[in-house]
Amino acid sequence: MADPGKTSTGIFAKNAKKRITRAQEKVLQKLGKADETKDVQFEEQVQNFNKQYNEGSRLQKELRGYLTAVKAMHESSKKMNETLQDIYEPDWHGKEDVQDISQNSDELWGDFHEKLVDHSLLTLDTYLGQFPDIKSRISKRGRKLVDYDSARHHLESLQGTKKKEDVKVAKAEEDYLKAQKVFEEINNDLQEELPVILNSRVGFYVNTFKSIAGLEENFHKEIGQLNHELLDVMVKLEDQHSTKAFSIHGAPRDSRPLKTREPPPSIVEPPAGTSPTSDDATPSPTHAPTPHKSPMQGRKGPPVPPPPKLTPSKEMAQEAIVNLFDDNFMPNAATASTPFEVPLSKRADTGSLLDLDFDSVKQEPTSPSVFPPQKNQPVELTLKDASFGCMANVSAERPPIANVSTSAQSYEFPPGFLYKVQVQHDYTPVDTDELCLSSGEVVLVLLFESPEQQDSGWLAGIKEADWIAHKVLEGHKGVFPDNFTLRIE
Repeated sequence: MADPGKTSTGIFAKNAKKRITRAQEKVLQKLGKADETKDVQFEEQVQNFNKQYNEGSRLQKELRGYLTAVKAMHESSKKMNETLQDIYEPDWHGKEDVQDISQNSDELWGDFHEKLVDHSLLTLDTYLGQFPDIKSRISKRGRKLVDYDSARHHLESLQGTKKKEDVKVAKAEEDYLKAQKVFEEINNDLQEELPVILNSRVGFYVNTFKSIAGLEENFHKEIGQLNHELLDVMVKLEDQHSTKAFSIHGAPRDSRPLKTREPPPSIVEPPAGTSPTSDDATPSPTHAPTPHKSPMQGRKGPPVPPPPKLTPSKEMAQEAIVNLFDDNFMPNAATASTPFEVPLSKRADTGSLLDLDFDSVKQEPTSPSVFPPQKNQPVELTLKDASFGCMANVSAERPPIANVSTSAQSYEFPPGFLYKVQVQHDYTPVDTDELCLSSGEVVLVLLFESPEQQDSGWLAGIKEADWIAHKVLEGHKGVFPDNFTLRIE
C-alpha cells in the first residue's frame, strides 16, 4: 500500500497546510500578537542585492541599445560607401583605392560590433545570470523563517499550557528543531554569498568598460586612418580636376575641432531720455560687448560686401547736383543711401561740394532710406538686429568721410597694433564679438591673441575714435570682415 504522504494528493495537502500556517503566522505578526525574527544586517544585504540587480539590468538595456546604434551606423556607413563607389567614375583618380577603403571600413564596423557582443554583452549576461537563483533563495529563506517562527510559537504555546501532553510537546519540539535547521542552512549560505556578489560589481564594471573603451579606441584609430586615406584620394582628385573646383561660400576649410556657440545675452532697452552712446555716460552692463572670442566659434565666414559704386569725378558730381533741380529727377535708392565717395587723395579739391547749401531746395517728403542725412545732421539709428545690431534709438552725428584723416596721429597706438584700415561699406554685426562699422570710419588692426583664433577673411581691431576716447581695449575690441575695409597705413 502506498504511503499517503508521498502521493500527489498527500503532497498537495501538505503544501496547502504549510501555506495556511504561514498565512496565519503573518497575520498574527502584523497584528502584533506574535513576535517576528528579524535580521537587520541581512535586510541591508538584500537591499544592496536588489539595487545591484537593478543597476545591472539597466546597464544591460543601455548596452543593447548601444549595440543597436553601432549596427545601424554600420549599415549607414556601408550604404554611403556603396553610393560613393557607384558614383565614382572609372577615369577618376583612386577608383580602386575607394573600393579598398569601403571594403576595409565595412570589415572594421563588423569586427567592432562582433567584439562588443563577445567582450561586453555576453559577459554582462553571465554576470546577471546568477541573480535569479540567489533571488529565489532569498524568497525561500523568507518562507522558512515564517515556518521557523510558527514552529517556535507552537512549541511555546504547548509548553505554556497547564495540562501538558508529552506526545504533542515532543512532536512540536521536533518540528521546531527541523525548521530551525533548514532556515539556518539557507541563511548562513546567503550571509556568505551576498557580500561577495556585492563586491564583485567593481571588478565587473572595470572589465566591462575597459573592454568597451579599448575596442572603441582601436576602432576609431583604424577607421580614422581609413578616413585619412579617403581624404588623400579626394585631394588628389581635386588636383586632377582643378579647373572644375566647386567652392561653398562661408564653409570652413580647416580641420580644427568644432566649438559650441554660446547664446547671445539678452539686450535690455535703455530708459527714456538716456543716451547710451554718450562719451561721458558709462555703458550699461547689458550693452557691454562680451570678451573677444575666436571667429571660428560658430562663424561661417566673412560676409559679401555690397557691389562697388563708381566714384564720381568732380564734373560728374556737379552734374548730379544740377540734376536735383530737374522735374524728372528720380532718386535711386541703391546709390542714394550714402554720400558720394571721393578718393582720399582728392578730397581736398571737393570742398565746393561740401559748402553747397541744400536748404533752399524743396524736396518731396520721402522715406529716410532714400536720401542720406545731411552733414552734421542728427539721425535716429534703429536697431537692425535684436541681439547683435548697433545701439537702438541713439541720436548721433555721423562724421562725413571727408573729415577722416589717414595721416599719423599724435597718440600712442594700442598693444599689438599692425596697421590702419578705412571702412568702405556699412556692416551690421551678427555676433556679440563683432564691431558695428560705418562707411568712412578708421579701424586700428590688432594682432590676435593666438593664431588659432584667427579665421580667414576676419580681422581684429578697435575703432580709432574709441581708442582715442577710452584708451582701453576691453569692451571696445572686436572682429570685422576684411573685405569691408581698405588698408590706408
